[in-house]
Amino acid sequence: MDDTLIIIAVSIIGFLLGIFFFGGLWWTTQKGIQSKSPALWFLCSLLIRMGIAILVFYFLSRDHWDRTLIALVGFMVARGIIIRLTKARENNKINI
Repeated sequence: MDDTLIIIAVSIIGFLLGIFFFGGLWWTTQKGIQSKSPALWFLCSLLIRMGIAILVFYFLSRDHWDRTLIALVGFMVARGIIIRLTKARENNKINI
């Protein structure tokens, strides 16, 4: 039972990390396009998002490749959801 809880926790953490990473990317593009210095926005966002993602994946793995794989699956599921949500939002803007 302990392994099942670890798998569930790791997948949820991977999912939340994906929401943070890809949601942050979308937010950065929205703010960066309107900014007077978009390069600074994109560079800082990249460093923050990548740094946090690498740290979380590192601490999740702890010499267990299967945990890393499970977290990566959650991360990619979040990517798909963010893509769908942002496309739906963009389609609603165009139709108005």
